[in-house]
Amino acid sequence: MRILVTGGAGFIGSNFVHYVLNAHEDDEVITLDALTYAGSKDNLEGVLDDPRHEFVEGNIRDRELVTDLAADVDAIVNFAAESHVDRSIEGAKPFVTTNVQGTQTLLDAAKQNDIERFLQISTDEVYGQILDGKFSEDDSLNPRNPYSATKASADLLARSFHTTHDLPVLITRTCNNFGPRQHPEKLIPKFIQNAAAGETLPVYGDGSNVREWIHVEDNCRALDIVLREGEIGEVYNIGSHAEKTNLEVTRAILDAVGASENLIEFVEDRAGHDQRYALETEKIEALGWEPEYSFEEGLERTVDYYLD
Repeated sequence: MRILVTGGAGFIGSNFVHYVLNAHEDDEVITLDALTYAGSKDNLEGVLDDPRHEFVEGNIRDRELVTDLAADVDAIVNFAAESHVDRSIEGAKPFVTTNVQGTQTLLDAAKQNDIERFLQISTDEVYGQILDGKFSEDDSLNPRNPYSATKASADLLARSFHTTHDLPVLITRTCNNFGPRQHPEKLIPKFIQNAAAGETLPVYGDGSNVREWIHVEDNCRALDIVLREGEIGEVYNIGSHAEKTNLEVTRAILDAVGASENLIEFVEDRAGHDQRYALETEKIEALGWEPEYSFEEGLERTVDYYLD
């Protein structure tokens, strides 16, 4: 399979590029990335010179570029997105232009070139918060911040292209990822580095917000299975069932680094901060997937990576 991976120099995208090239010796990958603050060619170290890999610097809203690249691949996997909630609260425009308009440009290019598979990478945040129980793929979308609203919009656009144009779309909605190559503005890498430097760890509110956490390698395996074996037109939740409060995660990081809990600093809560996410995962498990890393094992590997 020849795959166009957009946003492939970012956190999850770069891990996916590494995974595909290591797992499938006959596959070829074109990585398209605009190299904004969140993307770096350093994340592709080890595959940049691979003869099966090509890197292209460019924006997914560049219609001519995207159409040309799509003409030479079998599948598109769209990771490209503005993804930091705090930044979306400060200003939503770049989230709309990248996450919505960029996805529309990719869908148009996929339709024009008769792409065999289009995998839209989404997030559990599109469902909104759930205080009890878990979200299934059939639940309504109720995004509660500008980031998740634009991701929900992209999901709906992708599904509409499947219904209207019979485009072979697949969508995945994953819980919180962590692991190597994540941007240091995100909670786990930020707190690891702060703890190692003896700096405070700012925890929103009382730290009771609950998230599921999945190691990025487990997520990449799930995405790869959906790309190759998922049923066209379907949505697949990818979750670990490893629910942790933000305070529990913070304390686990401090313990792993060997730092004092005195570094915890409770700060004013984020506007519209969702209390809890949780996902039903029967559909992805029916494809033969389950996570290999426990939260504790994944965190240990992640702490080692950032401290190194």
